[in-house]
Amino acid sequence: MKFSPFLQLFAGATLVNASPVLEKKAADVLGKRDIECEVITPKVFIISMFSPEADIWYSNAHTKGSIGDLLAKNITVPGFSPLFPQAHCLKDGSVCQVTTGESEINAASTITALVHSPLFNLKSTYFMIGGIAGVNPKYGTLGDVAFSKYAIQVALQYEFDAREIPANFTTGYVPQGAYAPDQYPGSIYGTEVFEVSETLRDIAAAFASSAKLNDSSAAKAYRSHYTDEGVTIYEAATKPPGIIKCDTATSDVYFSGDLLGEAFENTTTLFTNGSGIYCMTAQEDNATLEAMLRAATTKLVDFARIIVMRTASDFDRPYPGLSNLDNLFYSDQGGFEPAIQNIYLAGTPVVKGILSNWESKFEKGVTPSNYIGDIFGTLGGTPDFGPPKSSASSKRDLEVEEVKDRRSLYKRKGSLGMEVARRAQDERGMI
Repeated sequence: MKFSPFLQLFAGATLVNASPVLEKKAADVLGKRDIECEVITPKVFIISMFSPEADIWYSNAHTKGSIGDLLAKNITVPGFSPLFPQAHCLKDGSVCQVTTGESEINAASTITALVHSPLFNLKSTYFMIGGIAGVNPKYGTLGDVAFSKYAIQVALQYEFDAREIPANFTTGYVPQGAYAPDQYPGSIYGTEVFEVSETLRDIAAAFASSAKLNDSSAAKAYRSHYTDEGVTIYEAATKPPGIIKCDTATSDVYFSGDLLGEAFENTTTLFTNGSGIYCMTAQEDNATLEAMLRAATTKLVDFARIIVMRTASDFDRPYPGLSNLDNLFYSDQGGFEPAIQNIYLAGTPVVKGILSNWESKFEKGVTPSNYIGDIFGTLGGTPDFGPPKSSASSKRDLEVEEVKDRRSLYKRKGSLGMEVARRAQDERGMI
């Protein structure tokens, strides 16, 4: 989740108090049990990250065309965030929603608790990550709804202070285990890139295309600044909200400006071997996907049933003539409210599309046309990203290939093999 810190201060205040919608619901159900004994088998699970993203579903429960009242069934789940201790479901349990809490740690912890909870059967559930994000004006605009195939952990790097960047470096960010910004990571953690089903992404985007998206007069005015005396600086930034397909960068650090934006564009390109397009910047997606991937290894969830949907609340870099400081702290970009509204407006037809076509299409699953999973091939198949094979000519590139080979050894040999490989790497100074 990314948005203007001016708005963050306003929105963040809701995190230390109960959601206004939930406060009312709590009063309505006072004295009633909130833990249901039966195992719930949702068809769709909506994943929110903080109160405004969740409240938009609750507050529209009784509006025309809604999916219904997600507060009809409230289940306390051990391991959830102390701020958001419950999952919320329709009365029939067909659709549920969880709020993870912001940042990677909170997302990973909550989703791990969810997928291992005996209160749910999630083996055939579709998960829709639905949150707001910053947007790259090269590829999107305020209020846009982006559906992603890749999530890239762009901040998993070494960092030099901007005042001490080596003279021959283009940025202070260097991938882990590499020696320059343009080298593929030499130390592979496994969470650098996740790829979800492109087939399901396209289906979700098609469902969402029927939505009439929200906009604001402030956002319209702000977009106009991305032209200069009639010359368009970023064409995508000047358009009204729409449905786009591009990828999400994960970073717990909020960043602003052309240089950092371009650095993480390049990271996205590098980590995905040129096939990823960074358009959204959020905090939680790689953490959520890692928890899902681990659960998928034991068939608790189906990794082919994940949708990553982010809506654009603010630009990641200023328009010409505006300072990075103003872009990050003071500018009223007008995108926060439309972004929140568009989670619901675009997400509702996705949820309803899955429900209405359950027996004919979605119950049996949608077969991906692309590789899905992580860089290790944990779920099977061969990743279409990773250290380029053709570049393994230098000593350093060969060492990168060796790291990948040793990761394969880990999986073949188990814990003993891992220790042997680790010690071998230690001896070579690899880690």
